[in-house]
Amino acid sequence: MTAATHSTLFPRVPDSADAVLEGLDPEQRAVATALHGPVCVLAGAGTGKTRAITHRIAYGVRAGILQPSSVLAVTFTNRAAGEMRGRLRQLGAVGVQARTFHSAALRQLQYFWPKAVGGTLPRLVDRKIQLVADAAAACRIRLDRGELRDVTAEIEWSKVTQTVPADYTAAADKAGREAPRDPAEIAQLYAAYEDLKRERSVIDFEDVLLLTVAVLQDRHDIAEQVRAQYQHFVVDEYQDVSPLQQRLLELWLGDRENLCVVGDASQTIYSFTGATPDHLLDFRVRHPGATVVKLVRDYRSTPQVVRLANGLLAQAKGRAADHRLELVSQRPAGPEPVFTEYTDEPAEAEGAARRIRELIDSGVPASEIAVLFRTNSQSETYEQALADAGVPYQLRGAERFFDRPEVRNAINALRAAARFGGNDALLDDAPDLPSQVRAVLSGKGWTPQPPAGSGAVRESWESLAALVHLAQDVTAARSGATLADLVVELDERAGAQHAPTVQGVTLASLHAAKGLEWDVVFLVGVAEGMMPITYAKTDEQIEEERRLLYVGVTRAREHLHLSWALARSPGGRPNRRPSRFLTGLRPGSQAVAGRAGAAGAGGVERGSWTAAATAVPGRAPRRRQRTPARCRVCGRTLTDGGEMKLMRCEDCPSDMDEGLYERLREWRGEQARRSGQPDFCVFTEKTLIAIAEAVPDDEHELARIPGVGMRKLRRYGADVLALCAGRDPAQGQDQG
Repeated sequence: MTAATHSTLFPRVPDSADAVLEGLDPEQRAVATALHGPVCVLAGAGTGKTRAITHRIAYGVRAGILQPSSVLAVTFTNRAAGEMRGRLRQLGAVGVQARTFHSAALRQLQYFWPKAVGGTLPRLVDRKIQLVADAAAACRIRLDRGELRDVTAEIEWSKVTQTVPADYTAAADKAGREAPRDPAEIAQLYAAYEDLKRERSVIDFEDVLLLTVAVLQDRHDIAEQVRAQYQHFVVDEYQDVSPLQQRLLELWLGDRENLCVVGDASQTIYSFTGATPDHLLDFRVRHPGATVVKLVRDYRSTPQVVRLANGLLAQAKGRAADHRLELVSQRPAGPEPVFTEYTDEPAEAEGAARRIRELIDSGVPASEIAVLFRTNSQSETYEQALADAGVPYQLRGAERFFDRPEVRNAINALRAAARFGGNDALLDDAPDLPSQVRAVLSGKGWTPQPPAGSGAVRESWESLAALVHLAQDVTAARSGATLADLVVELDERAGAQHAPTVQGVTLASLHAAKGLEWDVVFLVGVAEGMMPITYAKTDEQIEEERRLLYVGVTRAREHLHLSWALARSPGGRPNRRPSRFLTGLRPGSQAVAGRAGAAGAGGVERGSWTAAATAVPGRAPRRRQRTPARCRVCGRTLTDGGEMKLMRCEDCPSDMDEGLYERLREWRGEQARRSGQPDFCVFTEKTLIAIAEAVPDDEHELARIPGVGMRKLRRYGADVLALCAGRDPAQGQDQG
């Protein structure tokens, strides 16, 4: 379920630009008000990144700083783009373009093709796998279904990395890819595939980006026309951009820098498609004057879930791990994650289904529960187990809700009833909107009780049931709502791809679960060979598997269940073991040494990055690792500047030496008078308190106190240490 599902059905549009900022935390507000120049938002899971960037756009529009038609927001899925459009509509920012990279490029390509090339744009093929099969037949190469899928993926990777067929072998070797066939054969298939497309006058989705790049590169007049249209760019999930998408973005921008990017290197899970976090990690190398905002306040998950998520990344390696964000939960405490071992996979599925049945019976909505697995092939066992337990479910990653035939037919029937319902006997005994919807949809396959078993019939029923529930929500939000009101709501949702909630447990792969969240998450099959997957061999591939599990963990708001099976089938050899990623995190496993610390607490960094001037081209400067500031009393990670100076939470007990504090204040006043500066220019109040609490014995201990830099240590260090030792700094004599 997306966060948008929790929003009020008919929210009140903010009545002013300032009202758009209400309810944002300090870091989110910093994002929303940073409207000029390059901005990089490093946003951990559950920290409200979509909220921050949509409020940024809406604030700019409502304040008159941004023209709606000049803003282009791009992301990676139609669902995410639809959610963004829905939120902008709720905030009163109508007219902003929120699209996927492909959708934005296709729109431009269709418009400019007659001018740039002439004629009409070639037909776009929805699925390239049949073309790949035809190419294989032309090359007399036999591919089974799995190989066909894998070769198609290799062609897609080649195109998004801008690799031509002749260069595939060398490029794949350089990238460390394990080709599903002999690389020379794949290069041959790739070339044949491109030939077939030309013969048939068709293009694929990657061609949309490639051709748009070519047009913008070759036709400066067209590039300038696009740049005149779009002045401000926002890119969500920036860790997932491919080299081809980055090139398109650069052409859209030209020599301007009105760009806001949002991402999290720890959620990079699509590198097999050509996505790379390097563009995010190198952002300040390319834009030295960028404002960088870190979002680490996790509003989604309980401290227990967040602790497990942070623990997973604490053991990570590699460049993405160097920039990890340590999340700080903002929610009340919840239950500890549950780890369960089963004898075999069917027992694991039955155990999960049984626990889910108990949760639903206790009042947890089925739509707030998810079962997440590594591969789609694991789905069938859980479908059967849930059906046997009488639990409704939906498969994630299937056809988009509003594209389903039963949904299109149902909406057409509701539209007809809204227009001619007065003459429909079906509606005579239906006094309100929910009963009218039930009456109309009863002729389309909806019944009060779900059909038995699983499969297409059950999925169709769940889709219709979602429309019935939406009618109930509309009525609750707007008394006296009519069928016509519901049809308008459905049309707006279809345009935004904001699907209503399907009342069933979600079954999804970990990749398909990205960007979603539930109250209860079951992570199943967390065993070696599945997590990490068997074919993950290199360090980079292993680390991506770790990040994939991290994404799964951070989907849970409150309840998290992790399980694995010792054998695949009943009676099988119990030779499996829990995933190495759980070592030190699950009860009974030995702790392993983690990394020194995360890339820092939340906050805002502005201005030029001086290290960029001496950076190696194409590589981000190595930055000194900083251990996250933790309260020395309760251990909580600190994000507030004042608390970080004290090295404790404001409300944690202080052990300050009151006498020393008063002596420090008197000394500070004298120093300020001598230099003609305000007191805080010597040391701030918080720094004095921190010194009086720590009572350092030497320069090393004094230098560790936030607010005491090297310059102040050299100037005031001897005096402060003398005061801490009970001596008069001026005369070096004991005071007592």
